Amino acid sequence: MIKITKIFGLLTAAVVAYCPLNGTAAEVPARKPNIIFILADDLGIGNVSCYGADYFKTPNIDKLAQGGLRFDHCYAAPLCGPSRALLMTGRYAYHTGMTGNDSGPLLKPSRETMMPKILKPAGYVTGMVGKWSQLPLQPSDWGFDEYLRFKGSGDYWNTQDRAKVYTVNGKETHLLDGEYLPDKMQAFVFDFLNHHRDQPFYLYYAMSHIHEDILPTPDTVPGTKDPFKIYQDNVTYMDKLVGQLLTELDRLKLRDNTLIVFAGDNGTAPTFAGRCTINGGKAISGHKGTMLEGGALVPCMASWPGKTPVGQLTQNFISLADFFPTFAEIGGAKIPPNLPIDGKGFAAELLGQSDVWPRDWIFVELGRHWYDREAGWKLNQSAELFNMGSAPYAEPLVSTNTQTPAALAALQHLQTILDQLNPAGGIMDPGDGSGRHANHDNNANKKAARKKLKAAAVNNSAGTEPVNGPND
Repeated sequence: MIKITKIFGLLTAAVVAYCPLNGTAAEVPARKPNIIFILADDLGIGNVSCYGADYFKTPNIDKLAQGGLRFDHCYAAPLCGPSRALLMTGRYAYHTGMTGNDSGPLLKPSRETMMPKILKPAGYVTGMVGKWSQLPLQPSDWGFDEYLRFKGSGDYWNTQDRAKVYTVNGKETHLLDGEYLPDKMQAFVFDFLNHHRDQPFYLYYAMSHIHEDILPTPDTVPGTKDPFKIYQDNVTYMDKLVGQLLTELDRLKLRDNTLIVFAGDNGTAPTFAGRCTINGGKAISGHKGTMLEGGALVPCMASWPGKTPVGQLTQNFISLADFFPTFAEIGGAKIPPNLPIDGKGFAAELLGQSDVWPRDWIFVELGRHWYDREAGWKLNQSAELFNMGSAPYAEPLVSTNTQTPAALAALQHLQTILDQLNPAGGIMDPGDGSGRHANHDNNANKKAARKKLKAAAVNNSAGTEPVNGPND
């Protein structure tokens, strides 16, 4: 009798909790939102139709922008490795040491914290799919519960030596004849969504597209020889994958509670940059690997139905580093007070709850080069001032004898910011300063660069874990 009474009491308490005396159901805490970050490779604004691309159509990516917030001034680093470290740590390169594509050994979990380590204590299951080549160790060493990673950049078919094998949760898997790696990645994404549909998840989706090698896609018309047409096919296929993902989220009834961010990791690669014009034939200043506007300016949009403003374009500045604190806030995660973050959280602005953006300037770094950029002006490490009034098409250097009062004021303001940041006082690039030395030097210089990198890793107490072979 005592046991029956006790059980009855527990059931009664449960019923009361759900149906209180006023006859209404008790409020159930809202489930935390899912977060998906899609990072395209070498995709500049000239490759996305909602940014005015002349020769590309991206209806599914455009759909994200139409249903959410599009950023006109989102900045990455000009190369993929530093961009990915910037995104995953929320810290500038001179703090992490990831100043170039070969600097991965300077990153170590004992010194740096990546996004999944922050979100997991808040109840998130975390997944990583795609490119990881410039970052050290495995995604699981940085907090990802599940992952599929490939070895290099631009991996598609097993006709490429680097694409013959990929890794799934620590196990090497052979890419079979006729299998398209982006489709295998997409299948992993769908499996992750289906298995974790009942719990909040964070998914980092680092796509193969559209990094070279530019190879025919499964949808390319057999016999197509025009390299630019095949390049267009790759953009189209990438957009198709985004559309399939949106459809799957709808099928699983997850879309309404999922924040999706889509961005590029750097500007368009130089091979086709000249043909990636916007707004009726206008060429963008610079491309991937340069410190011009087209090196770091990337397409970016965020969509969360019912939460993000619909169809809005913002001119405010954001850095890829800003997503670290933003996702932490949206996910109810705590950033340890002893973890210094360079990113500026903008959750309230992202959700349309505030018009006061946390930054009016951005900082971009690659190798031993950097600049600070605000609306209208840019100042680099050599104290050279550039007029950005015609960006992204032109950015003329302002000579010292033609500086107007406005230019002098901008120079003073931007120099003050650079002095406060003090990049030169941080971890400096151990190579030739370009950020991409090992891929473009001869063998002797490669060995010297790696020797310097190893010494830098030891000097910074970062260890020397192996990083997979560099691939821009």
